[in-house]
Amino acid sequence: METERRESLLHKDRSYVWHPFTQMKEYADRDHVLIERAEGMYVYDAEGRRYYDTVSSWWCNLHGHGHPRIKAAIAEQLDQFDHIMFSGLTHSPGIELAEKLVQLSPEGLNKVFYSDNGSTAVEVAIKMSFQYWQQIGRPLKTKFVYLEGSYHGDTLGAVSVGGVPLYHSLFKPLLFHAHRVPAPDMRTARISGPIGEREVAEAALAPVRELFEREGDTLAGILVEPMLMGAGGMIMTPAAYTQGLRELCSAYDVHLIADEVATGFGRTGKMFACEHAGVSPDIMCLSKGLTAGIMPLAATLCRDSIYAAFYDDYAAQKTFFHGHSFTGNPVACAVALASLRLFEEEHTLERAQDTIAALSLAMRGIAELPHVANVRQLGFVAAFDLYEDVEHRKPFAPEQRIGAQMYEAGFEDGLILRPLGDTLYFWLPLCATPDDVHDIAARTIRVLRRVLQLQAPACSE
Repeated sequence: METERRESLLHKDRSYVWHPFTQMKEYADRDHVLIERAEGMYVYDAEGRRYYDTVSSWWCNLHGHGHPRIKAAIAEQLDQFDHIMFSGLTHSPGIELAEKLVQLSPEGLNKVFYSDNGSTAVEVAIKMSFQYWQQIGRPLKTKFVYLEGSYHGDTLGAVSVGGVPLYHSLFKPLLFHAHRVPAPDMRTARISGPIGEREVAEAALAPVRELFEREGDTLAGILVEPMLMGAGGMIMTPAAYTQGLRELCSAYDVHLIADEVATGFGRTGKMFACEHAGVSPDIMCLSKGLTAGIMPLAATLCRDSIYAAFYDDYAAQKTFFHGHSFTGNPVACAVALASLRLFEEEHTLERAQDTIAALSLAMRGIAELPHVANVRQLGFVAAFDLYEDVEHRKPFAPEQRIGAQMYEAGFEDGLILRPLGDTLYFWLPLCATPDDVHDIAARTIRVLRRVLQLQAPACSE
């Protein structure tokens, strides 16, 4: 991009744009990285520098940027029609995508309600669950349960069941009351001693069981990010915990609502994270990778029994009065269909296993560095925490902002490393190869050594 054009755009960016999750004052005297194009694993800035998109553009991109099949699906659908409302009208991309999602999702999720992003998929789930209990004669079941450290989006309903204080506490006066329970965190188990996954799961299930026993008649649903809690710090949870929740929800008539907005569509090595636990939820929320991260679209899937509570004569007033202007957008649905066909035709999950193994090996190398602890991985997602003193889990002083330093330094080595505090993570697209992983890990180690002022290992003669 020409220098004059680039500088003009960046000036306008500072003048007019308010970026998400960003303290804009920090950009008063510096610029955001201006992206000009993207291809495969890479994004390129306006000066021609190339970066690995190690966070899949906020956990969305699946098959790499600019996949020709995805672009062709957009063009083909636009040649037919662009957008129509999805109430009273329907279209083949929306119908065929719903059928495909039902075929791929855990058993029993047979109805698909579209919206346009992850937060709204969760809002739909909350309202759907609430209205269900009202319409089957259980009006006291109005409360929801969420996990400490959970994140389900930024709209007010989703924030009400969010457990990250940094994002959610300010808005407490606007929120509905929900019950919070501890999350199972294997990092704590590693710190306190040789505790197994089942012990961690049981310890976290105990307060859920106690809450269900005490308040079960008032509980509508519990929301959970199966196997992997993203924004709370890349917390990886045992399969036994999700299995235990399923059992408790069935026993106490509480909806198990699985938020797979981030974990769905192969990111964990299986199509859906629930599959690691062999569990089928009552309601499942999808977005991000649904369209391979290319266009806004979300879906909330539910069981036939939930759908049946809304199915009646209009005079009964049981209609689910919820919708969005871009519900079931046909171009987005066509893209989602193209993405799911790629899984089949390119054998994406089968081919991904070599990359997952390479990532596991690469994380062992990172784990050997000073200040690195709690290295963990699930499929294409891997994370580690940085401490001033690893042995005693003493964090770096907040004003040092080590994670932010890593983010800035990563650009110098061609990496987009977006931290969560002092937690660094990779959220790789499914197109990543073992060679990509080795290169990303090597570059990350260079950045760690530079930021943490670590000595490079001596070369053997």
